Amino acid sequence: MTVSNEVSVLDRLLTDGVLAAACPSRTVLDHVTSKWGVLLLVALSDRTMRWGELRRIVEGISEKMLAQTLRTLEADGIVHREVTGSVPPRVDYSLTPLGSELVTRLLPLMEWIVDNADDIVARPDPSRPQA
Repeated sequence: MTVSNEVSVLDRLLTDGVLAAACPSRTVLDHVTSKWGVLLLVALSDRTMRWGELRRIVEGISEKMLAQTLRTLEADGIVHREVTGSVPPRVDYSLTPLGSELVTRLLPLMEWIVDNADDIVARPDPSRPQA
């Protein structure tokens, strides 16, 4: 992205009131940038997955948070939940077209985070007293 494109995007965001407390983007931002939301979107970025697969791949997520986050992303139209009427029922999760569009923008951010995480985490924590 060129500097002029970055400025025009920033101008548009500011004109649209993205920094205002009442901006609806805050709700969406909260849903898609939660720790578990981001990780589930990355997990679903290249294929459909079942509940158990997601639970195994996204290490550390509790069943409660998995259910809650998937419900929220489904309600937002970002994740599609498909129940197949077999016994036992099969439930598959995939990205909607809106979710796929979001992930194409999210993956570069995740790449930046992975590339810089070690250096950022290694920095001293200013809230801890130094010995």
